[in-house]
Amino acid sequence: MTVAIGIVVHADQRDVFTEAARPLRGAELEWVVYRQEHEIREQVAQLLATGRVDGLLLGPLPYDACGDLLPATLTTTVLRPAALDLSLALSRAQARHPDARVLSVDTFDDDEVAEVTGALGMAGMRITTLPYAAGQDPASITERHLRALGSAGGVVVTARMAVARALRGRVPVVQSTPVPSTVRAELHGLALRAQSHRARELRFSAGVFVVTRQPDGVDVDQARADLAGLLHRTPELADTWMENRGRRGVLVFAHMALLERATRNWVAVPALGPAEQQLGLTVAAGFGIGSSARTCVALAERAAARAEAEGRAVAYLLEDSGVIIGPMGPARDAAEPAHPGHATHLEGLAREAGLSAATLSRLLAVERTLRGRPISPSDLANTLGITDPSGRRLVRKLAAHHLAVPEGSAQTHRRGRPTTLYRLAIEQTLTTAAAAG
Repeated sequence: MTVAIGIVVHADQRDVFTEAARPLRGAELEWVVYRQEHEIREQVAQLLATGRVDGLLLGPLPYDACGDLLPATLTTTVLRPAALDLSLALSRAQARHPDARVLSVDTFDDDEVAEVTGALGMAGMRITTLPYAAGQDPASITERHLRALGSAGGVVVTARMAVARALRGRVPVVQSTPVPSTVRAELHGLALRAQSHRARELRFSAGVFVVTRQPDGVDVDQARADLAGLLHRTPELADTWMENRGRRGVLVFAHMALLERATRNWVAVPALGPAEQQLGLTVAAGFGIGSSARTCVALAERAAARAEAEGRAVAYLLEDSGVIIGPMGPARDAAEPAHPGHATHLEGLAREAGLSAATLSRLLAVERTLRGRPISPSDLANTLGITDPSGRRLVRKLAAHHLAVPEGSAQTHRRGRPTTLYRLAIEQTLTTAAAAG
């Protein structure tokens, strides 16, 4: 399966990204090459308008310039500066300017700079940092570096092309650029996620809607017929195939991508609210995703039985991998800040963390079942139905974006080091985002 990957890169770094992409197989590259920051937004918009892109790789600066343009369904990786890139830049700074006693670094986080400079024996230097933040313009960063160096002399390490150009000839400056290995790892991961997303969209999926309670005077058959009529009129389900499923139920069948959109990435089920408000029906729903039509229908029926046992209008999702998502309730008003899992904030947070909205929805469901208890990467992997290495990589990514917080440790095996436990903090982050915006 071949996917199209868009790469947004500064012209001066094109060679590095080209070298990193050389071993990539199963992907066609679409390049967005810019020289000035103001060019990014228009060029990315032109790329997206073609509709040919399955994934997008870009740095924090381009993401801030065009992040609001990116579709929620687009697999995206934000390439952040790595410790290796900083280490190489600092090593060049030491070699070129061994007498420098002042160091000014932008883009990298304070902790990262402290860790790398300590490892390189630079702790005795006077070091100032300017971590990356959205909205920083090159002129203000340049002025900050000049003030930090003052008359004492020193060296600037910058990851911003415009800042490096502005400082050259005025103070010693070393440009930090990503190395091919850093880019290659992220690019391969992005291509695999894009291929997986494409394959997942084509998987079978089914939904079973069951009437659990109807108004007095309305028999079961009429209630089911009313529910079927409502589902047929629901825009999100317009392209699905439907049939009756017993006296009380309606079966909905479609590709996974369609039902994923209909449930706002498995966050809510819009049809449950109107069924209760307009028809007086309490409806439970179950969704199943599997490798065959038979499997996904069986999973949907099991999920519907679980939802029906709760005695209210809720839904669950079961995948053949063992993943369970739910309970999902009726859709709420998009402007309601009390809904911490609102799709808009969840989708934006997922893009920023380099995850799919569906994955973040699953993690949010896991967090709610944990009720604040910490979990090990291995147990999280088992819950999600993924391998242990994938679980560890996922936890590292969550921790890097403050969506998982280290909280204690446990000795899971008689031998070896204790395992760090993590408390998921997705709901808290979503609540803060909803309150702010």
